[in-house]
Amino acid sequence: MSLIKRMSPDEKKESGVIALCLMLLILAHFIPKNITIVLYIVIYIISAYPILKEAIENILHGKWFDENFLMSVATVGALAIGQFSEAIAVMLFYRVGEIFEDLAIENSKKSITNLLDIRPEYANLELNGKLQQVKPELLNKGDIIIVNPGEKIAVDGVVESGEAYLNTAALTGETKPLLVTKDSQVLSGMIVENSALRIRVSKEYKDSTVVKILELVQNASEKKTKTENFITKFSQIYTPVIVISAIMLASIPPLFLGQEFQVWLYRALIFLVISCPCALVISIPLSYFGGIGASSRAGILVKGSNYLEALSQAKAVIFDKTGTLTRGEFFVTQIIPANGVSKKEIVKLAAIAESSSPHPIARSIVKNYPGNIARVSNVEELVGLGVRAEYQGDTISVGNMKLMNKLHIDGVSTIEDTTGTVVYVALNNEYFGAIEVSDMIKTDAKVAIQGLKNVGIDNVTMLTGDKKIVGESVAEKLAIPNVKTELLPQDKVTEVEKIKSEIGDKGKVIFVGDGLNDTPVLASADVGVAMGALGSDAAVEVADVVLMKDNPTAVTRVIKIARKTKMIVWENIIFALMVKVIFLLVGALGIATMWEAVFADVGVTFIAILNALRLLKIKEENEKINKYPHSKTEKYKVEVNEA
Repeated sequence: MSLIKRMSPDEKKESGVIALCLMLLILAHFIPKNITIVLYIVIYIISAYPILKEAIENILHGKWFDENFLMSVATVGALAIGQFSEAIAVMLFYRVGEIFEDLAIENSKKSITNLLDIRPEYANLELNGKLQQVKPELLNKGDIIIVNPGEKIAVDGVVESGEAYLNTAALTGETKPLLVTKDSQVLSGMIVENSALRIRVSKEYKDSTVVKILELVQNASEKKTKTENFITKFSQIYTPVIVISAIMLASIPPLFLGQEFQVWLYRALIFLVISCPCALVISIPLSYFGGIGASSRAGILVKGSNYLEALSQAKAVIFDKTGTLTRGEFFVTQIIPANGVSKKEIVKLAAIAESSSPHPIARSIVKNYPGNIARVSNVEELVGLGVRAEYQGDTISVGNMKLMNKLHIDGVSTIEDTTGTVVYVALNNEYFGAIEVSDMIKTDAKVAIQGLKNVGIDNVTMLTGDKKIVGESVAEKLAIPNVKTELLPQDKVTEVEKIKSEIGDKGKVIFVGDGLNDTPVLASADVGVAMGALGSDAAVEVADVVLMKDNPTAVTRVIKIARKTKMIVWENIIFALMVKVIFLLVGALGIATMWEAVFADVGVTFIAILNALRLLKIKEENEKINKYPHSKTEKYKVEVNEA
């Protein structure tokens, strides 16, 4: 019953026709023989009509040699020699096989369609203090929309007010809700779970995440692999060869060896049925489609099956640093007080002075301060140095060592060998201490590098524009064997080309990045992988694979999926060809009947499709996520609160 419920109206109609033919076939055994032949022909026409029709239409368009042509010739020949029930059985089983094939393909597509059923139908636009329900396509940048619990976010934007948990499973595959607050970036397709959000539109609908994802998946099947192209060309040569072989099998023994013509014609017809290349033509594209579907379920968008094949051949992986292996946002990692000043006082003064600065480092200090920010006056931004501000009659100076030297502040000692940025704090020209701000490593970055080694990829490199001490420190913590620092975008391209030349024909080179400056190198790698959630639009556009979770471990995950896809493809190729060869031989020798021929065609195709559908059942492995310590940030917060 569950199978019938899953059928489309056309498939149910097809099943009804098959059931009718089977009933008439049973009836044929209980009526006079002179009427039986007529009934057999009626049953054959009913069962074979769509196949005969398609074969004739293809012939009229110059496409002679396909499975419909082979099935038509074989069964019409079987009728001609009086094998009525076998001819009908071939057509019925073939159509039953087609129903199961359609169900399998629909199941494959449904896994992606369900995942990407994220297109919002409307948006609540706030206009002149009133809400108006409009199509997402009509929204402009800067518009304010209200998203209520249970509704999808229509376009990408920034939270203006409100706090809520978001269901991001359709975009990232992540089941854990995402908490967003004021100033949080949100993406179209996410679903608000518990509380209304007021969101300012940052992208038009045509440029939003949901549209880009749908376009990527819809276009993915258009890019074929070398294996798929080979099978297409193979079938174009294979089918005429089989037809000629069948003609020779039917004619040579009777003409030159004096054998009975009807016996060898029957064997030739069996030969034709067995030879249908359905298993290869259908199951191989379906295998790659299944691989793309499995990747999508894990929050990884692969833009074409050719890239999936390239991923299966990966021999080297190159990572950008900022935003890829690190968070791409600053955190306070160390507080160094002077002259008995408390850590809380240092951070308080720095946060007060930096409260109006848009600089990322300034914002990180303000964000990490747990108290209320007091008002300041006479704020002076000193480009390249820092900031000065008046607070309750005192002057706070916050900036780099150059600022301290310019103000002739005594007692300041340079903090050496730091992997972050040091901000010095002074009050009325008296040195109070320093704050180190760093870009933190992602919690799963180390697991990602180890995961690549576990799947046999030891050639891992990190490329970064950061200074040497920062890059080498991150590489050491993550156990990355190769690192190049202080690189411009064009330098990264040069490094990738070097690695590609070293690898040669032995495999493919993957580059993983997220920023606008990564666009050239993403394009130059064999496979470019972009961080999709917070990566730049340009990087996502030019990349071949997009990671919707911004999760480095997904690189290993997609390589595993690609390798399993390739393995299943070759399992199907070898299995189909072996069975075909065996049955062609026994058919030519007269051992196989039309029933065995049906299994060799429809049965093998169905088994190959079931094998391909194993890809859709891939579940994300429960890998241990390395809790790379954010302890400095956590420790800092505790000490500030307790001081």
